[in-house]
Amino acid sequence: MAPRARTRRETVAVTAAAALMTLGLGAPGASAAGEPRIDLRVLVVDNGDSSVQAITAQLRGTGIPYTTIDLNDPGRPTVTPAFLSDTVNGTPRAKYQGVVLPNEAPFGTGSAEQTALENYERTYGIPQVDAYTWAHPGVGLDYTGEGGWAGALDGREASVTAAGKAGWFGYLDGALAFEDNDPAVQESYGYVARPRTGFTSYVDIPVPGSTGRGSLVGEYAHDGRRELVVTFAYNAHQRQFRVLARGIVEWLTQGVHLGRDRNHFAVHVDDVLAPDARWDTERNCTPGDIDCADGGEDTTTPIRMTAADAAYAARWQRERGFTLDMVYNAGSGEQWKAEHGGTDPLTDRLLADKAQYRWINHTYTHPFLGCVQDTSTVPWSCAKNADGSTRYMSRAEIAAQIRDNHQWAVAKGLPVDRTELVTGEHSGLKTLPQQPDDNPNLAGALADTGVKWIASDNSREPEQRPVGAAVTVPRHPMNVYYNVGTEAEMTDEYNWVYTSKADGGSGVCENNPTSTCLDEPLDVTTGYDTHIVPQEARIALGHALGNDPRPHYVHQSNLAEDRILYPVLDKVLADYRALFADNTPLENPRHSAIGTELKRRAAWRTAIANNQVTAYRIGNTVTVRAPSGTQIPVTAPEGTRKQLLLGTTPFGTPYAGARSAWTAPEALQSAVTLKLP
Repeated sequence: MAPRARTRRETVAVTAAAALMTLGLGAPGASAAGEPRIDLRVLVVDNGDSSVQAITAQLRGTGIPYTTIDLNDPGRPTVTPAFLSDTVNGTPRAKYQGVVLPNEAPFGTGSAEQTALENYERTYGIPQVDAYTWAHPGVGLDYTGEGGWAGALDGREASVTAAGKAGWFGYLDGALAFEDNDPAVQESYGYVARPRTGFTSYVDIPVPGSTGRGSLVGEYAHDGRRELVVTFAYNAHQRQFRVLARGIVEWLTQGVHLGRDRNHFAVHVDDVLAPDARWDTERNCTPGDIDCADGGEDTTTPIRMTAADAAYAARWQRERGFTLDMVYNAGSGEQWKAEHGGTDPLTDRLLADKAQYRWINHTYTHPFLGCVQDTSTVPWSCAKNADGSTRYMSRAEIAAQIRDNHQWAVAKGLPVDRTELVTGEHSGLKTLPQQPDDNPNLAGALADTGVKWIASDNSREPEQRPVGAAVTVPRHPMNVYYNVGTEAEMTDEYNWVYTSKADGGSGVCENNPTSTCLDEPLDVTTGYDTHIVPQEARIALGHALGNDPRPHYVHQSNLAEDRILYPVLDKVLADYRALFADNTPLENPRHSAIGTELKRRAAWRTAIANNQVTAYRIGNTVTVRAPSGTQIPVTAPEGTRKQLLLGTTPFGTPYAGARSAWTAPEALQSAVTLKLP
């Protein structure tokens, strides 16, 4: 179930750039030949530091094309004026709209490469991010010994300044706490320093042990150039970076770039209407499931929501402004009803509130849709035909399970989409090690029933892939188990999985340590609230802040009895809403929309990798060409309009103070053309 002296031309360019920056666009300066062309691509100079790699990951995840210079590669290209710019059809071209450096001068101050880069930035008004550097006058800051401080930032709270909120970090609202996941480990180090003339702080912090505030992120405008100076260390997974990453990239690109970044969070509740088997805290397995074949008597009671649990779920949704996806098994519900006097208050309550949820087909009775399972041994194996071939569930049987469940939903008036499917245990898809291939009958059954989006387990298959004409939608499993209804049961099983054999656990962490492994067992009465809830909420929120639309999945059992799912969801939502302004809502897409998003991203990555995308800006006009049929992700300022054959129309939808969309050329057009405000 279950990351020198100026020439006259340069002076003109800088003056023009400064004028445009006053308008908030940060657009490139004019040249003697008119407006230059600025390609929508970023240059990343990588020395292997985690800070550069974190910004690179943000560029990649957003869908922004970039070129990397590896400083550790002796065969790397040399940074020269010709590497950075040229002329296209008589128009000067800047090949990169922004530059990411590991620090302010990675090629060496005064070196030929550093000089070429700095001249390029002056000429075209190109911004530079110093991914991580120390506080000193060379980056517009006092030394830390002059009223500043340097040390561990773990657990400290930083804030976005008024200048930050009025600019590229305006999507943030509250204080930003630096992670402190392990008091025994230094996780973040930084330099807190006072700004000098020309420096505008965007994110600051009270100076520890002193008075006043010091900068951690800010802009240094000097000598006709602009640098975003970051003075704390980070990696791609830390929340403080994930929260600030959008602002760093928007500053780098001045709010005009390819790619699209939104925060998503969707939760699928599997097995709705069906009961789930219960974890046996004595035997450390789940009786009635195939992991518990020791012959002992099953004395546990299955876990199933009640009508009161369903009423609570509907009320919780309304109060939190968040919609759950109910992944239902109608046949299991009908069977339960038949075994309990022909009535089922749970189904009645869910149907009464049906319009408040999204619904997804989970097959009629939740059978295993892959090979026929031989459960005579643990682990199970695939049964064989007489000729030694693997026995699989037939196409007709799979199609019936999908069709019957969908028809029940239609008859009951559920707002269900027949193109969406979650199979029980993601069965039918390959299941290693026993079933290394998909059930060969699965693709046909999906076609027969109109399924286009079939769920897969992200922990097994993190990339989307085709299954016949359908496509997978990877889902994140949450460490809130299907076979527990109480906090004590959940903690007991968590202890079993993540502690050593000496502590009574499975010992799996002894050979495969993970971030969830425990040094000692949790207290079963307090461990869920004090350890598991914050751990799982942190992981889930990390996915949401990483522009990852993949849904998370849990089970109906987690909405029953102690209703253990809600504390996790409440913390995710509360932590998110405490950080972000109202213009940056947590998007809650449905299954098919997530599948569509992932499919578009894959096609976009392919087009970028194959150098099939041309995108540039000349003045206030952006032009993008991509292969026919490819949806193009673009982010631009408010007020941007898309050029039609006749006239223009507003571009995109608002998010985080900008507008973005997947778009394509209109009929009879060969390129997307945007008019910036």
